[in-house]
Amino acid sequence: MNIRIVLHAITIFALALAGASDAADSPGKVVHLSGTLSAQKADGGIRILSRGSEVNVGDTLTTQADSYGQLSFSDGSTMTMRPNTTMKVDAYKFDMERPQEDNVLFRLIKGGLRTATGLIGKRGNMGAYRIGTSVATIGIRGSVGDTLDCTNGCDGVTSTSGKAERGLYHATYTGSYVMQNDGGEIVIGEGDFGFVRDSKSSPVKLPKDPGLNLDELPFMLTGDKSDRGGRCEVR
Repeated sequence: MNIRIVLHAITIFALALAGASDAADSPGKVVHLSGTLSAQKADGGIRILSRGSEVNVGDTLTTQADSYGQLSFSDGSTMTMRPNTTMKVDAYKFDMERPQEDNVLFRLIKGGLRTATGLIGKRGNMGAYRIGTSVATIGIRGSVGDTLDCTNGCDGVTSTSGKAERGLYHATYTGSYVMQNDGGEIVIGEGDFGFVRDSKSSPVKLPKDPGLNLDELPFMLTGDKSDRGGRCEVR
């Protein structure tokens, strides 16, 4: 058995145990931050987050230009928000004793996320971890990957994303992701890129990297063994 896989599983399990007791009140927190990250609650109140700030269900999180925020959740999953990104925590339910009730929905409104899954999506309900967008839903199967919603443009998310054709992009580094909408469904495996133009268009695999410069990240995600990210200087 691969010792790296075993150690990674033990790490995720330990993180999940540490956070499970207060997951109902605050399932996530900010673990790294470069620039400005804000959270808007359902009542419209806005707060500026810092390292250690709590992230709650119902929060709509926004990064400003040249800003990156990394979030850690109680099941051991991790997410890095790119610049000019807005994401809402629509749902988060994790109970160590009830894997069949796992449920996560992160709604990517604009911009880009790199995600690495924890226990949710690897036990009980394999369809429990989802990223929702305006044109498709992306399901995750124990993976590390990038998702960019450029349906209304992607200026400043990466250095080249503003030139990208409008639509939803996804790149998978480990594991697999499922991109689905009314037009169909595809599985995006390791090393593959997926794209969908709008909610009625069928998702398709791209023949190559579309040149989005997804390696431009200042933080390495826990569990990301793809050697991507974490090497650039934040401007």
